[in-house]
Amino acid sequence: MADLSFENDRLIRYREDDPVDHGAVTVDSFLDQSSASAVRVEPGDDARELIPHLERLALVEVNFPSFGDGRGYSSARLLREAGYEGELRAVGDVLVDQVAYMRRCGFDAFDPDAPIEESDLEAALSRWPEVYQSAADPTTPIWNKRHG
Repeated sequence: MADLSFENDRLIRYREDDPVDHGAVTVDSFLDQSSASAVRVEPGDDARELIPHLERLALVEVNFPSFGDGRGYSSARLLREAGYEGELRAVGDVLVDQVAYMRRCGFDAFDPDAPIEESDLEAALSRWPEVYQSAADPTTPIWNKRHG
């Protein structure tokens, strides 16, 4: 596991190999279990069902079975905007080109199917220092800096 930190940003955790079983259960199982603290959101799941339970969640994994399936971005943003502060991990077919956008939606951990070089990850996260729209992350859009 490699930990990366960036100025003016949250700690970004990238896992090349994390053999620990975090006990993540499906959304349906989570809603039925009072003891679960980790959940895995699949593309067809409605992340809004987790909102009443955010305080008991330590980990939310959002599965990307295919890099072209963008439903996980919406799940992440919904959870962050609802106040979820725990670890939000993108898992599955996560590509280095997507990581910066995933981070803007609220992901702070990544567990890709294929390894990503740390230098490529750092380059992807620092490529565009300014943004044009608000998102789930705390980055101030460039237009708001001008009129702030």
